[in-house]
Amino acid sequence: MTQYTDHHGPEGLLVRGTVLVVPGRGETRATYTRFGRRIAADAYRVRVIDAPDLDAEDPAASLADLAARLTDAVEDAASEDGVVRPVVLVGTDSGAAALAALLGRPQARAGWQPDALVLAGLPGPSAGTGAADTWDQELDVRTSCPTHRGNLTQDPQVRRGSLNDAVPDALLGSAYDSEAPLPTLLLVGDSDPLADHEALARLAKSLPLARLSVVRGAHHDVLNDLQHRSVAAEVVTFLETLRNELRPLITVRSSAW
Repeated sequence: MTQYTDHHGPEGLLVRGTVLVVPGRGETRATYTRFGRRIAADAYRVRVIDAPDLDAEDPAASLADLAARLTDAVEDAASEDGVVRPVVLVGTDSGAAALAALLGRPQARAGWQPDALVLAGLPGPSAGTGAADTWDQELDVRTSCPTHRGNLTQDPQVRRGSLNDAVPDALLGSAYDSEAPLPTLLLVGDSDPLADHEALARLAKSLPLARLSVVRGAHHDVLNDLQHRSVAAEVVTFLETLRNELRPLITVRSSAW
């Protein structure tokens, strides 16, 4: 059984980069079908892996397992000419926390490295306990998008009640103490009840190459909420800027709005 789901760009176009998506608590690879297809439409190779299994008793082992799975997924995505770079890791919820903790460690930087990170819906340091008592309440925490709510409800592999599982404190601490030298896009909804906006602002300022983008009206599942088109456009803009050595391709000289 494959451990990832692939989304390919339009036939005949050169692949512009490789994007690996790491889901969060309770989510499946299918949760990111819409996001994967949208990014792939701009000629990026998108691969979604399974959400990490985070062990509070041994977070180091959990991160080592994630690192191994990411390495396998990248290597297996190589074509005859090798892996198409830039290689960008996209993590959501606990997946975002795991990536920030993994790539923020000096020892992690000794091996294979991605070119950039996207951290979406990074939970706050105390997030994940008592988030929702019922499925409807959990959906309200996650999203107001009826399509996404339906997809989560109809997917039998989605683990309901998972947002009540606390992300290991040690892992969240490492995520917010990250020293990752990579270009990093932080995405958060301004209506995300699991976010700590002050902590995210401090993290963005502490990282050498970070951008914090706040999505108006979005909830915890910021890649899949009602604003998913604009969020995907922000991700593609980041990818294209990355390909241009972090020089914005478009600057606004004048605007009435």
